[in-house]
Amino acid sequence: MNLLSDDVLEAASRSVLCWLATVGPDGQPNVSPKEIWAPFDPAHLVVANIASPTTVRNLRHSSAVCLSFVDVLVQKGFKVIGEAENVERGHPSFQRWAAALLAQAEPRFRVHSVIVVRARSVEPIVAPSYRLHPAETTEASQVAAARRRYGLDRAPGDA
Repeated sequence: MNLLSDDVLEAASRSVLCWLATVGPDGQPNVSPKEIWAPFDPAHLVVANIASPTTVRNLRHSSAVCLSFVDVLVQKGFKVIGEAENVERGHPSFQRWAAALLAQAEPRFRVHSVIVVRARSVEPIVAPSYRLHPAETTEASQVAAARRRYGLDRAPGDA
């Protein structure tokens, strides 16, 4: 099934981080930012385990995950709900799953394993302004507001 449409893949390419939610044995959710990640094919995303002991431990308990990513300037993104498997470095399929991640990570980070997320459903994430003020909210207005809020239009050293 092709849940990761061109729109989803394009949005993923504009998102620097993703957040991966897992569930621990005690039922406690854990959300962890992931810096090295990529779409793999129309049904899978891959995430590098560079410093994720809690995520890996939780996946031993439950494969249920939610991976979210948002373009912080446009303030739109997607939530991918699915199952994940942790593929260790020594596993025969590691290189296949890890290729895009290794290109991003090395030599700065060691990829200990790859978290392979199989999408079951995908839902859009949008800032409330798009829904509450649709007549005046555009991607351009959201980008301009975010640039002001994050101080991206200031010259270095300006307060």
